[in-house]
Amino acid sequence: MSIPDSLSLAQARRITLAAQGFTDPRPAVVPDARHARRVIRRLGQIQIDSVNILARAHFLPLYSRLGPYPHELLGKVSTGKKRDLFEYWGHEASLIDVRLQPHLRWRMAEAHTKAWGGMRRIAEEKPELVAWVLAEVAAKGPLTSREIEHDVPKARGSWWNWSEAKRALEYLFWAGEVTSSHRNGQFERVYDLPSRSLPSTVVDTPDPSVEESYKALVEVAARALGVAAEPELRDYFRLPAGAALPAIEELVAEGVLRPVTVEGWKKPAWLHAEAKLPRWVKASTLVSPFDPLVWERGRTERLFAFRYRLEIYTPAEKRVHGYYVLPFLHGDRLAARVDLKADRAAGVLRVPAAWLEPGSDAEETATALAAELHRMASWLGLPEVAFPDRGDLAAELTKALI
Repeated sequence: MSIPDSLSLAQARRITLAAQGFTDPRPAVVPDARHARRVIRRLGQIQIDSVNILARAHFLPLYSRLGPYPHELLGKVSTGKKRDLFEYWGHEASLIDVRLQPHLRWRMAEAHTKAWGGMRRIAEEKPELVAWVLAEVAAKGPLTSREIEHDVPKARGSWWNWSEAKRALEYLFWAGEVTSSHRNGQFERVYDLPSRSLPSTVVDTPDPSVEESYKALVEVAARALGVAAEPELRDYFRLPAGAALPAIEELVAEGVLRPVTVEGWKKPAWLHAEAKLPRWVKASTLVSPFDPLVWERGRTERLFAFRYRLEIYTPAEKRVHGYYVLPFLHGDRLAARVDLKADRAAGVLRVPAAWLEPGSDAEETATALAAELHRMASWLGLPEVAFPDRGDLAAELTKALI
């Protein structure tokens, strides 16, 4: 179906959902590395977050697109010399398509001036500690920060304490001189040299120019979003102000992007040449608060009329929807939102709250959401789904869960 230059909101939503992989059929077999790779290539990166109230955030984007998959699959594609993902600062701390590592070296080169204060100060004030930590990783890696902290040579100065060793490691990680070999069971980074952890084809790639990297990252963002405005293309990899527009202009000249208008959008938009406009979207899945679909909250509101705020850091008495609230994608709309908690000790998926979005049919949404909650609970190894405690969808969802 050809895509017009002027798009309705419904068309923009369907283009976005197709670009994000929500119109791909779910595997008929147990998902494997091929299926995970397809998602990785589409998204470019998966955000990492340590909150484990339900499941760690980086496990959910694959689930939302592939359905229940073996939990070890993500580890298989993000470790070893043949890995598809490597850990670095993308949108935030992220697992990123390893082929993009050369295009993030400009950020690594800026570590001395752009890294967070503690990391930057340790490099400026105690370069000998940084050099010692790098030598330890080179000689003994892969290592966790605790293993390095244990061996910090106290005799060389009382200021070489455990927190300084950790900051030195994080500076080296930002600078690309060490990378994450993997994460251990305590969710700690295990550090090693890039030459031992990343594919040689990546490590041996010459440094692109900064302009080439900006262009490559904007193109990845545009392909992942389908149709987007400049702030969203820049935000996808947290590019600096002014970086995206020259890249967009080049991509337009090359026919990779073309300008379009979207109903209700005040800012210009661009459509990726590979974007598809499906006639319908049949997705029915829960989406992580850290999913690329909802990263840019302004875009989420414009596309889906869905005002989304994560309330983890909001005092309990001031929360509107709940602690860890996931949007529920049904068709081409975010039809509901549901607060979830995995009670692993009791073997129950708890539902502290369930809320219906305006314009969504309560019975249809509740029926679809109940099926999705059972599917997610099974994937998490939880035998039961609890009835919701509150919310305007709670009564209908309770009926659907019975």
